[in-house]
Amino acid sequence: MRGSGIGQGGGPLVRLRRRCGWEHNELRRRIDRVQRLIGLGLLLLLIGLAPPLALWAGTWSYQAGSGAERAERAHRHQVVATVVSTGGIGSSGDRYIHETVQAQWPGADGSIRTGTLPSWKKAEVGAHRTIWIDAKGEPTVRPRPHSRTITDAAYAATAAVLGVATPVLLAYVLVRRRCDRHRDALWEADWARMDAAGQR
Repeated sequence: MRGSGIGQGGGPLVRLRRRCGWEHNELRRRIDRVQRLIGLGLLLLLIGLAPPLALWAGTWSYQAGSGAERAERAHRHQVVATVVSTGGIGSSGDRYIHETVQAQWPGADGSIRTGTLPSWKKAEVGAHRTIWIDAKGEPTVRPRPHSRTITDAAYAATAAVLGVATPVLLAYVLVRRRCDRHRDALWEADWARMDAAGQR
């Protein structure tokens, strides 16, 4: 019949609650109520620990990333490199060979540095390209972007939540298995009593 609820499985939350043994049912035994209380306690523990730990981990990661941003921006600078010769070959392993160019650029102290840079399309003698250099005047990568700091903070917060949720979930699985074994034993005892009563 429509609206009777018979044969209806309910929504995903209802099915999850039933699977976890948290729904109210007059036919449930004491072991079922114990499991439900333990599950509720573990859920409250997770809710109480996960948010503050995620906030702490995300904040710590964000502050560390922001410090790295400031340090790299303070010691890395953009300069213009000028190609002085082309056709150089630099190898990286036995199979991968990268074409390079010889270039000059001003160091942090103003002196002219000469070195090898990866080639780029239409790189000819006299061509210019902006590069990043460190405090020693050596070519380096661009400073850490702020987007990476935000991403790392999000990863840290997620890892904190998973770090708390994993042992809590494992504890509930162990409790569930222990309760299932106890329930099976109770069912066996009930069937044995029914068989004995039937024989009498």
